Amino acid sequence: MAALAVGLLLRSPDGGTAAVTGPTSPGERERAPELRGEPLVPPPVRLADLRGRPVVLNFWASWCMPCRKEAPELARFDRGMQERAGLVGINLQDARGDALEFLRKFGWRFPNVRDPRGKLAGRYGLVGLPTMFVVDARGRISQQLTGAQTYTKLVRAVEAIE
Repeated sequence: MAALAVGLLLRSPDGGTAAVTGPTSPGERERAPELRGEPLVPPPVRLADLRGRPVVLNFWASWCMPCRKEAPELARFDRGMQERAGLVGINLQDARGDALEFLRKFGWRFPNVRDPRGKLAGRYGLVGLPTMFVVDARGRISQQLTGAQTYTKLVRAVEAIE
């Protein structure tokens, strides 16, 4: 039921399931809040350590059906864009075992942080799942993508960063 409600909240005006906000110009960007949480996939990750290239932050949960839909696309993005962009998952309000099973099922090897109480999601102003934040090489939020994304849309979002 929760996954259904999330999917409905993220429906765009044209009837699609994904909406894109941004990209914003470099002068308007806000610094991305630091990632704090238990690492699901080691090593522990800090945004400050990832500066120098774009990073996609993906908020997800194992119970979220759109998250499951985009999971293979994220695995592909991680493999295909590893040299050009980072990818970090943030698991929201999920049982640790369920989150780890999701990671295994979809073959995710990129760093993932657990946010069981939604504190990190609150700092990002998250409204629903899945949501991604594209962070520029200086650690500032360039775009917010809501709803299930494809490999092509993610590559375009990274390439759109000035």
